[in-house]
Amino acid sequence: MTDERYRVQSLGRALDLLDRIADSGQAGARLTDLARDIGLSKPAAYAILATLRARGVVTDIGEGMTRRYRLGLSLLRLGDLAVANTGLADVALPVLRDLTQEIGMTSRVAMMDDGFAVVIGRVDAPGAIRFDAALGRREKPHCSGVGKVLLAAMPRPAALSLLERVGYPARTPKSLTSIAALSDDLDRIAARHYAIDDEEDHEGIICVAAGVFGRGGQTLGAISVTTLKQLLPLEQVPTIAEPLVRHADLISRALGGPSAQEAWALRPLTEARL
Repeated sequence: MTDERYRVQSLGRALDLLDRIADSGQAGARLTDLARDIGLSKPAAYAILATLRARGVVTDIGEGMTRRYRLGLSLLRLGDLAVANTGLADVALPVLRDLTQEIGMTSRVAMMDDGFAVVIGRVDAPGAIRFDAALGRREKPHCSGVGKVLLAAMPRPAALSLLERVGYPARTPKSLTSIAALSDDLDRIAARHYAIDDEEDHEGIICVAAGVFGRGGQTLGAISVTTLKQLLPLEQVPTIAEPLVRHADLISRALGGPSAQEAWALRPLTEARL
């Protein structure tokens, strides 16, 4: 984690504004709401937004009281460069296409960034159903499939310390919100080699995730599949987990890593389940 002494407050607030604007979607966000959410005066928020607008990071629509701010197109270039510089996405996406074609579900690849699971690639399933899984979105690790499998692969003290730092609030009534329950779930993940988000992040949505490993068994990221809970009852999850782990192993092998079975076996009890 970055030393607090070197953090620039105004830059942090600018990034907070971008997060709020991103959450607002196509409708955009009003200056008044943004200033309130970040805890800034309207003049201070406006000054930051004007700077971001001048660089193409945000854009505005409307005039006066109807003006709203949306993300700017310059972020597309930065996003493309970030993904292009991540070898994991390059290797994973062709495999995810095969996985989605085989099981007919939306698939994603993610990695851990500063305590959050961040999606860096996605392949949508055929059909009308589209899930809200924007690239670059920071997901709480305790309630997402990719986040939970990444936590389970960490040394347990490090995983619990991370949870305490980023928090583990209830996203839905099924979210796990105690260290004891989360620790037990991480044990189950380590034993079966995949994680389940059973409506813990979004009601009505289920995700299954498996780890991707590099040389020496280090965890590089995770892949997942997502569908409506009504289409995948818990008793059918193992039938989806098998091809999921198989495709995760293909990615791991391409990156010079071991299979899931080998990688999880490398984690002694004192490391993964302390």
